[in-house]
Amino acid sequence: MKRTLFAALLAVCCVSSGPALAQSYPTRPITMVVAYPPGGSTDGLARIVGAAMAKNLGQQVVVENVGGAGGTIGTQRVLKSPPDGYMITFGNMGSLAIAGPLYPNIKFDPVKDLAPVGLVADVPMVLSASNKSGYTSLQQLLDQLRKDGAAVNFGTAGPGSTGHIGAVLFLHVTNNKATLVSYRGAGPAIADLMAGTVDTVIDQTVTMIPIHKGGRVKALAVSGKQRLPQIPDVPTFAEAGAPAFDLSVWNGIAAPAGTPPAVIDRLAQALAAALKDPEVIDRFEKMAAVIPPPAEQGPKPFAALIARDVERFGDLIKATGLKPD
Repeated sequence: MKRTLFAALLAVCCVSSGPALAQSYPTRPITMVVAYPPGGSTDGLARIVGAAMAKNLGQQVVVENVGGAGGTIGTQRVLKSPPDGYMITFGNMGSLAIAGPLYPNIKFDPVKDLAPVGLVADVPMVLSASNKSGYTSLQQLLDQLRKDGAAVNFGTAGPGSTGHIGAVLFLHVTNNKATLVSYRGAGPAIADLMAGTVDTVIDQTVTMIPIHKGGRVKALAVSGKQRLPQIPDVPTFAEAGAPAFDLSVWNGIAAPAGTPPAVIDRLAQALAAALKDPEVIDRFEKMAAVIPPPAEQGPKPFAALIARDVERFGDLIKATGLKPD
């Protein structure tokens, strides 16, 4: 009799724990790990969205930068944490999809070990040249690559990063080679681009638009089918002479697998509210970061996107022979 009563009480607790957990969560600040150093595109987006989510959650969202190894170090830090929703990752397709097929000894499976919360934004890529390089058009850069590619260096956020994959893909589709210079994040690479230490960097509009407008670098081309209203003077890759290249970068939030569905739902609700926040919309628009439509928001669409890109970039890595170092 006692066992039957205990089982019944346990069943009631299990059924009701989800809604109760959603109502009580969060009760303390949440750490949002960005798997890259400060100053990069993903870091910038995370700080905007984190602040907006905090208003909805009623708790502070603290951004912590943990860079290195193409975003794998920061991601693994999150996956080793208790799956309770108090440590989540704000990553991009580099740390959440590309890292899986790129690093053969990686200690996590992006599809199995992540609990996706939702897609945040899709961001075009911009190829920019330092003012010291002398390149003022993509055609000039292509001419030099064909003449002596080893003399041209691309600064990247490190193997597995979106900037690294962007550079590799650009060189692959244009049938060129160049010298790739790896940094521990986009921020340091872009700093050296502005200083003229590296010739070119390909990165998201979030970081590239302000420094192009400020005259600190020269943007040569932008991905997408149309020019961006934020930088209408910059041609698309197709217009500039590289029609085979087109890459945009998605950014999103995930938690460790095993995080209670009620907690994931609460985070997804806060993210959805953030993406409707007028301040977020305005700041994203200025950076050309595209907020996904409602049908593409939430855990399920994001999980499908991660799975698709693990396979897609796995094929690219095989085709290019890309190595993690």
